[in-house]
Amino acid sequence: MALCSLHHVERYVADLKACRPFWQDLFRELGWEAWQDWEGGFSFRNPAGGAYITLVQVEPAFLDIPYHRCRAGLNHLAFAAADRGEVDRLRDWALRKGARLLYEDRWPHAGGPECYSLFFEDPEGMKVEVIAEERP
Repeated sequence: MALCSLHHVERYVADLKACRPFWQDLFRELGWEAWQDWEGGFSFRNPAGGAYITLVQVEPAFLDIPYHRCRAGLNHLAFAAADRGEVDRLRDWALRKGARLLYEDRWPHAGGPECYSLFFEDPEGMKVEVIAEERP
């Protein structure tokens, strides 16, 4: 059986105008490349692996049930960092952006003792994780 890698993720957002600056800045901080851009959405892709993430403005007819990460559906996106320093740099970025940090009482090991990780929310409450796995 062939190994299949992730190709892309498409996320519909309630307010693209509010989410766009946050996610564009985050993708740039992660080293991702702008790829597609149109009035109703945009994509960034990982230059190392080719996978991309698209954010699209949801149609008004589907705005009646707001997003919450604990409902059925996508809970969070996790990005692999090269090392602890990269996680720390992105934590500083999240604080400057005013992002809500999660699990601060367990920083930086909220993901477990073998993980040096950061958790924060985007403008709509989507959880984002940045992790530097600590392997012996």
